[in-house]
Order: sequence, then structure tokens, then C-alpha cells
Amino acid sequence: MTGLVIRNTGYWYTVLTDEGSTVDCKIKGNFRLKGIRSTNPVAVGDRVTIQPNREGTAFITEIADRRNYIIRKSQNLSKQSHIIAANVDQAVLVVTVNYPETSTTFIDRFLASAEAYSVPVILAFNKSDILSPDELHMQELLMQLYDTVGYTCLALSATEGTGVAELTAMLQGKVTLFSGNSGVGKSTLLNAILPGANLRTAEISDAHNTGMHTTTFSEMLPLPHGGQRNGWVIDTPGIKGFGTFDMEPEEICSYFKEIFRFSKDCRFNNCTHTHEPGCAVLAAVEQHYISLSRYNSYLSMLNDKEEGKYRSAY
Repeated sequence: MTGLVIRNTGYWYTVLTDEGSTVDCKIKGNFRLKGIRSTNPVAVGDRVTIQPNREGTAFITEIADRRNYIIRKSQNLSKQSHIIAANVDQAVLVVTVNYPETSTTFIDRFLASAEAYSVPVILAFNKSDILSPDELHMQELLMQLYDTVGYTCLALSATEGTGVAELTAMLQGKVTLFSGNSGVGKSTLLNAILPGANLRTAEISDAHNTGMHTTTFSEMLPLPHGGQRNGWVIDTPGIKGFGTFDMEPEEICSYFKEIFRFSKDCRFNNCTHTHEPGCAVLAAVEQHYISLSRYNSYLSMLNDKEEGKYRSAY
């Protein structure tokens, strides 16, 4: 029997079978023998084969080949990686200029990881309704930056509904991963997109201007008015940092669209874009064709490799 993993609570997986029923499943022990070094060898969005048992549950016995996935370094040091979701058509990264502030480093690391698997990303700038004039100006500058790079950007207010219809139209017929820092309003936004979902929300911490986890597990939710054929959204727990994974230093520049474009004009084919003479990337940074924040994000990922923070995904 085959199906789609639509929920992962960390120990149990809910599989929607091709016959239309849902079955609670566990992983069969032999997955541990395949050398999968991940906190979640099975991810939401996976196509799997299951073996039902007499208790009404089942074992997952096989995972179909993934066409892509979004992966980050696990915060659990005993493991290697954490697969956020598999087999997605696009991702929505919910970010906020304040309350809390989403760093450009976090944004760029997520974008680079998505770029590695050719996953288009929509940047949803939430909480526009509560920003000061200076903060709104900062949001406009960031949206201009990422729009110039080649990413779709939307200004939203999940609480007031501004921009929600425009974003919802972009989700139709696709499997879309929703991600972001804790506290950016991802659950509030999904409640606006999915009436009746009733996802838990919480206020951010006034003391530290940081978000608190309200989503505790990953789940696929069908878009209304059409069910599965109309598309899915994948709700995931908020994340604080985004450690990139399984990238060689010479590959990293290709995951920054504008850096890759300029790198073709470098004097040396193996240019690292850090110090070499005739480096077109360094020249573009100096001339402001490449933003300093994006270049610094690129350097931070190179630094990950130098410090041995990268490990094989599995």
C-alpha cells in the first residue's frame, strides 16, 4: 500500500493512502541500517510504501525517490541534518522587519538551500500594519533588493488580511512549504489562507522580541475549494537559525543568483570571490551591483565550510 506522508509528530507519521484513508505509521527499524543520518529519515511530503498491521496502524517500509527537499543542519548534534519537507513545488518564507526581526543572513541561507534544489521561493513580508515609517522604508528596501535578485516579494498583514488573497492565488495547484522564524506570524497567515485550520498562535516575547514555538510538528494541509487537487501547504515549526548543508565551497556562489552571474567574468575559474585579483564579484560589490548583506551571507556560508560545520546529509 502506498501513500503520502501528511504529518510528522516526531515519533508517528500520518500517511494518506492512495485509497483515501489515513493511517498512523511508524518507521520500520531497517531504515536505521541504510545510513540515513537525519533527525527525520521520513519527511512530510514523502511518498512511501506502508505495511498495515492488526492494530490498525502500519510500518513505513520504503521511501520513494525524492525529486527535491529543503534541508538544514540539525540542532541535535548527535544527528546530521533535518529535512524540513520533501517533494515541494515552491516555498513561502515568512519574514518580518521587526517583531521579531528576521536577519538577512537567515533569509539568504534559506534561499541558497532552496536554490540548490531549484525550489522557487516567495518572500512574504508580514506585519506590515504595525511597522513604523522607518521600518516600512527598511521593508521596501529589502523587497527591492530581493526583487532585483529575482525573488517574488509580497508585503502582507495576516491580521488585517492585506495581501492574503494575492498570496493564496500563488498557491493554487502546488505543494508549498511555509517556513520562517518563530513569531513571524506564519500560523496567523495560514489561518487566514485556510479558514477552519485553527492553528495555534502566540504573542512574541516582549522582553527579547523573539517568537515562541506554536507549531510543534510538520503537517500538510489541503487548500480549500478543491482539496488535494487544489494544492497543499506544509506548516512547519518555526526555526531560529538555518545551518546550510551538503555544499562544497565552489558550489556556494551558484546558489546566489547575482553572485553567480558576475562570477562568470572572474579572471580565474576557481575564484573564491574573497581576495583574488580580477574578481568580477568583488568589483560588483564595490560598485553596489551586489549588496553587501548578500555578499556577507555568502562569506558566512564559506566560513561554515572552513570551520567544518558542513557534514554529509546522509
